[in-house]
Amino acid sequence: MRYAQIRKTDIANGEGIRVSLYVQGCHRHCINCFNPETWDFSGGKEFDKDVENNLIELVNQPHIVGVTILGGEPLEIENREDVSKLLKRIKECCQNKNIWLYSSFLYEEIEKFDEELLPYIDVLIDGPFIDRLKDRKLRFRGSSNQRVIDVQKTLENKKIILYNGSRFYEHD
Repeated sequence: MRYAQIRKTDIANGEGIRVSLYVQGCHRHCINCFNPETWDFSGGKEFDKDVENNLIELVNQPHIVGVTILGGEPLEIENREDVSKLLKRIKECCQNKNIWLYSSFLYEEIEKFDEELLPYIDVLIDGPFIDRLKDRKLRFRGSSNQRVIDVQKTLENKKIILYNGSRFYEHD
C-alpha cells in the first residue's frame, strides 16, 4: 500500500483531534474530488512497517481521540488487505481510540466483500462524492448522498444506524 500523507493533527475529518492517513489510489475519480492527487496508485510513498509504527505512536498520544483513514480510496481492492491489517493493529495497539473511515463504497457493499473489516471501524462515511449533491453545510461529508454511519450500533442492530455525534466523548 502507498499513502499520500499523514496529518499528525486533524480536526476536519472526524470529531476531536485526530491523526489522518490518506491512502493512495482510487478508481472512482469523482468529479471535483477533494483529493485528486491521491488517485494514482503509484503516487505518494510506501507505507512500510516504520511508517505504520510511527502512525501508531502518533495515535497513542494522550490528546488524540482517534484516527481517520481516507484517500484516495482505502477499500479499493489494491488497498483493502493492507488497510484491514492496519485497522486491526490500531484497535489492538491504540485502545480507547476510535477509527473513522471514509469510503466511496456503500456499507452494504463493504458488508458483502469484507464483513470482517466492519468490527474495526467505529464511524464509516460511505458513498461516492457526487458534485451535484455537494453541500458545504454538511458535517464530515461532502455530498448529501453520503452517510455518517455508527458501525458498531449498525452491527448490533442489524440495520443502518447513523452516527449522532459525540458518542466518543463520554468520560468516566
